[in-house]
Amino acid sequence: MMGPVLAACLLIILSTAWISQANGATCKKDGGVCTCNDQTKNVDCSYKELTAIPSNIPTDTDRLELDLNKLSSLPSKAFQSFTKLTFLSLNNNQLQTLPAGVFDELKNLETLWIQQNQLQSLPPRVFDSLTKLTYLSLDYNQLGSLPKGVFDKLTELKTLEIRNNQLRRVPEGAFDFLSSLSDVTLHTNPWDCSCNDILYLSKWIREKEGKVNGIESATCVNKKAVLEITEEEAAEDCVYPNTTTAIPTTIITTLASSNDDDIPELPVPQENFQKFLGYQEPDHLPTQPQCLMSISGYLGLMMSLVLTSAAILYVIHFLKKA
Repeated sequence: MMGPVLAACLLIILSTAWISQANGATCKKDGGVCTCNDQTKNVDCSYKELTAIPSNIPTDTDRLELDLNKLSSLPSKAFQSFTKLTFLSLNNNQLQTLPAGVFDELKNLETLWIQQNQLQSLPPRVFDSLTKLTYLSLDYNQLGSLPKGVFDKLTELKTLEIRNNQLRRVPEGAFDFLSSLSDVTLHTNPWDCSCNDILYLSKWIREKEGKVNGIESATCVNKKAVLEITEEEAAEDCVYPNTTTAIPTTIITTLASSNDDDIPELPVPQENFQKFLGYQEPDHLPTQPQCLMSISGYLGLMMSLVLTSAAILYVIHFLKKA
């Protein structure tokens, strides 16, 4: 028969196991999706083929790495719980866009990496809350334009990387508020130096030459340095296409004046039809690893509860006999 001391020890061991299981569900260190360090508050979720951000990341995380996954989109509230983050890396994913407000709660963020994704545009004011940001990398994306004022709140920014994109111009005043900037990469963009929109960038580079590293490398599509462009060379008043698609008025007039029998039936893309009906994709769906983690965590928790209950019943039974 098991003595009362041994039974009590068993109870303690099982209780500890239950507590460990509960803590493990918060951030697994061995065999889980992410690797966590309690001392440094670092969480590494890289190389995990994630299609969504794991839901079990501790909210006091200081450094979060989500590199080399399969993230193609982010919910607008993806990082709302991580108010203590100072470092966030989203490199080498498949992000095509960023939702408005996705970084609004990251008021302590100092470093943001979004290299080697597929971003074609940025939401207006997407970085406005990142007033402590010192390093921003948007290299190796497909950015065709920048929203006006997108960098206006980044007065502490020291390094800005936007090389290897599809930028032909930047908005007037795009860099005027970057008072702390010391390094910038602008090269390997198809800067269009035939349009007068380029004159702001050309003038800014000349003013910052010798003060900001890397600016001289910006070249036009004809290989001429952007800083050398004159008003005579950039004389055209170019209009660039935007992402807004409008129906030409001639088509509207024609359709309005036609008989119903003459109007052909046009196929409606499924995604447009869903938008018309107000359908929205859910912000977050659990990934397969997350589901497996949830199931295994639940089973482990249930097993611990069963064992703990058995130990308690045994102790009570033994005490009654005594």
